[in-house]
Amino acid sequence: MAPTAIVVGAGTGGIATAARLAKQGFQVTVVEKNGFIGGRCSLIRDNGYRFDQGPSLLLMPEIFHEAFTDLGTSLEAEGVELLKSEPNYRIWFADNDKLDLSTDIARLKPQIERYEGRDGFNQFLAFMQESRRHYELSLIHVLRRNFPSLFSMLRLGFMQSVFTMHPFESIYTRASRYFHSEKIRRVFTFASMYLGMNPYEAPGTYSLLQYTEFADGIWYPTGGFQKVLECLANVGQRFGVHYRLNSPVSSIILSEDNRTATGVILSSGERLHADVVIVNADLVYAYNNLLPSSKEARRLQARPASCSSVSFFWSFDRVIPELQPHNIFLADEYQESFDSIFKDHQLPDEPSFYVNVPSRIDPTAAPEGKDAVVVLVPTGHITNDSNSDDYEILVAKARETAFNIIETRTGASGLRESLVHEYVETPFSWKDKFNLDRGAILGLSHSFFNVLSFRPKSKHPNIDGLYFVGASTHPGTGVPVCLAGGKLVSEQVIADWMRRDTKGASIWTILSLLVAVASLVPLWAFLSVGSLTDSI
Repeated sequence: MAPTAIVVGAGTGGIATAARLAKQGFQVTVVEKNGFIGGRCSLIRDNGYRFDQGPSLLLMPEIFHEAFTDLGTSLEAEGVELLKSEPNYRIWFADNDKLDLSTDIARLKPQIERYEGRDGFNQFLAFMQESRRHYELSLIHVLRRNFPSLFSMLRLGFMQSVFTMHPFESIYTRASRYFHSEKIRRVFTFASMYLGMNPYEAPGTYSLLQYTEFADGIWYPTGGFQKVLECLANVGQRFGVHYRLNSPVSSIILSEDNRTATGVILSSGERLHADVVIVNADLVYAYNNLLPSSKEARRLQARPASCSSVSFFWSFDRVIPELQPHNIFLADEYQESFDSIFKDHQLPDEPSFYVNVPSRIDPTAAPEGKDAVVVLVPTGHITNDSNSDDYEILVAKARETAFNIIETRTGASGLRESLVHEYVETPFSWKDKFNLDRGAILGLSHSFFNVLSFRPKSKHPNIDGLYFVGASTHPGTGVPVCLAGGKLVSEQVIADWMRRDTKGASIWTILSLLVAVASLVPLWAFLSVGSLTDSI
């Protein structure tokens, strides 16, 4: 009989794990709290406007191609069309200066030399060479390897590479070794925010993000980022994955001794049983709400978390031509703005923030002659002192700051008057909608002592048959990283099941032999008696 699996949550890691397990013969059911798949990679639709609620740019494309190839298909075969963004970003500085980050070297070179001098481009190439090493070593030794214990970090290949990956220096420190101008240092360090981290604290390893942006480009799926995950879910369904949406889980069923996971209980009271359970819900939430109280659950709540955001989804009645598909507005007080977010857990007075215009690259994102705009303003995550009532003031402050900075730096005008609809997400709404601990949009921090063997494990240390996949477990956050995590977890589940199955088969073989021997005892006794009679 085929083994059964329940996946809790239809985020990136859950969808990927479900498809991989189903391909290997598992009967898989995915239960999802919301009425859509993709988790934070979902869409918001409003009167012909479409917004990506989470990621809006596709990085590390080889991980996406690998996920589909491993399932016997491809992005193209599943109808995913990727559109390249050019330039990658437009960077807007506080003094109204701007810079376009482009994969077109002829376009990029004079811009870097304008700030760094004639040798600046050579320094850029040297920085890219280091970033490439970070990227390739991370793929080999981190994203494609599990770290079930501290001893895992003693692997020879990893130990030989670890210092080359510069995990004990910050991204900003590494960039400063190559660039002398403050503007270029900022240009090549803001991407740490993809991980919800301060560039002055994020390990230098993560400059790998800059490498993939220049080497592979920035891409956008036609129809929105969720399109990729929908197609991945469709592949899983062809292998037999069953999706149950609008089915929140209230707890994980454990055996009487609390040593084995045997299924889940839905909020409706329905009980679903399975041989293994894989949790794709927020890991801190799962430990503290779906499982019995434990020291580990309380320790997880004390771990450093990533930042949150106030995100605006704006429908405009016209095109805003001054904006590119991807725009970064950098704070003048760059370091101080990150201190406000990560040390004070506040909204900076002048934040660095990101503006995405999906309709600029994919016209289907808005009605003709109009624009859909997403503004992501990083802020501190929820603390014990946070009050949801205060967030009305926070939202108003973030909105006015974004409007003022965009208009001042780009020359756009009349944005408020052109706005026809606004949808907003805050740290509290992120928490409620996706059960995110502290409203941290990217899960636990990626500081050195929160990664590799120090990161929560993908297999529960004390409960058999219980696994985790997603942002807060190994290998970490981000869509491509969670896809890689789905591969690691599915391989772990399959290996454990094969050992269990082999063990069961071995026991059955021994029992069969004992039964066979026992059945021969009467015959042996009869023959022995016959021989004794003959001798008399």
